[in-house]
Amino acid sequence: NNPRYNFEQVDICNENEIKRVFVKYKPDIIMHLAAESHVDRSIDDPSQFIKTNIIGTYVMLEVAREYWNNLKGEKKKKFRFHHISTDEVYGDLEDNDSLFNENTPYSPSSPYSASKASSDHLVRSWSRTYNFPTVITNCSNNYGPYQFPEKLIPLMIINAISGKPLPIYGNGSQKRDWLYVEDHSTALLKVLLEGEDGETYNI
Repeated sequence: NNPRYNFEQVDICNENEIKRVFVKYKPDIIMHLAAESHVDRSIDDPSQFIKTNIIGTYVMLEVAREYWNNLKGEKKKKFRFHHISTDEVYGDLEDNDSLFNENTPYSPSSPYSASKASSDHLVRSWSRTYNFPTVITNCSNNYGPYQFPEKLIPLMIINAISGKPLPIYGNGSQKRDWLYVEDHSTALLKVLLEGEDGETYNI
């Protein structure tokens, strides 16, 4: 009920609808978090991941760039497109590997991570080609209250309470790093307000 909050249910691949939202709200900043994000579903049917994560990001970038080009003065100077991505674009860590950093080569290992890697490349190219003000953040797995029940931690808890089997991805040897959602939100805001245009930040 906060008067500063509005909700629009819009397909990010629908260019006309995205333009309508930009015209209606005249945003100062874009935080692009919309994505298909479930690895197993991307393996079963990658098409929606390609559409939303790649085509959707392209639509968001183009509508935002056109909007930014028409801004004037301080509003144009302060505008920024913040693309939120995943550490899965870097692939899998082996036992002897050091942690990923912003210079780790991309090595996606699922249709999901490949689609997010593609969207990262689009954002970087818009920054370099058009001098469009962007930042990218790549984070590890999030957890927290109200998380969608297909995600690992809520799924394990619900299955355990229900006496159902606990599903294991692959052979169970993969390592996962977990980030509390409010810590992630705090970091996103810091990068959004203090990060440098064209940079990537791992959270």
